[in-house]
Amino acid sequence: MINTITNRQGKTLSIQVDGSKDAPVIIFSNSLGTDKGMWDPQAAYFKENYQVIRYDTRGHGKSDVIDNTSLANLGEDVIDIMDALNIEKAHFCGVSMGGITALWLGINAADRFKSITVANSAAKIGQADAWMNRADAVEQNGLSDLVKTTHTRWFSDKFDYENNTLAQQTIQSLATTQPKGYANACRALAYADVRHELPEIKIPTLVICGLKDPVTTVEDGELIQQHVQKSELVGLEVSHLSNIEAPDEFSHVLEKFIQKIQ
Repeated sequence: MINTITNRQGKTLSIQVDGSKDAPVIIFSNSLGTDKGMWDPQAAYFKENYQVIRYDTRGHGKSDVIDNTSLANLGEDVIDIMDALNIEKAHFCGVSMGGITALWLGINAADRFKSITVANSAAKIGQADAWMNRADAVEQNGLSDLVKTTHTRWFSDKFDYENNTLAQQTIQSLATTQPKGYANACRALAYADVRHELPEIKIPTLVICGLKDPVTTVEDGELIQQHVQKSELVGLEVSHLSNIEAPDEFSHVLEKFIQKIQ
């Protein structure tokens, strides 16, 4: 089932709902330059026992491009999706950009979540200047240069991304992301920094790190784990898109974590 909702700014977000309407809810949030299709393995894994909700982050996939985007806007979109679907509480899992969105939700909307999972992310991702420069470059030149080298950031050398259907589909989703939507997300990440607010997170938090991740490092994950009281950290032998490179292991780790909370 694929649908759309209208957020508080009057813009359209594309969502997909699988599984049982009466089951516990897991919401999955994509990384920068991808779409909800990156969660296909997790949707297949969890839909028997959960209601699985995926969405295209604003400016990605089939969701509207929205100017002047901030981290708060990314979090508010999740609340708007939950409200539109009459979901009171959910588990939330995000990779990279979706991971820092999870942190924002844990700080600002904890009453709506049973848990958050922060995968391959950080309380501050990268440096502001680099994000702003990337945003400007993408708006001027498009995403083709990034697409050529993306496998070196997203996947480890041992992973056969060329013969993995989902990996190729995800790289293609970067190629078809609207440059303006990508640039807006870069500018949101430039100013996204929740390091000082981490101790405010009181709900169960799972931190998943890729031991070979050059983008958001194990140290980034450890910083989150050290400052969030009810948190645990798991390292996988993968790079940045851990849920694609090790889908079964990722899903098992997430399921084990969630089952302790039910």
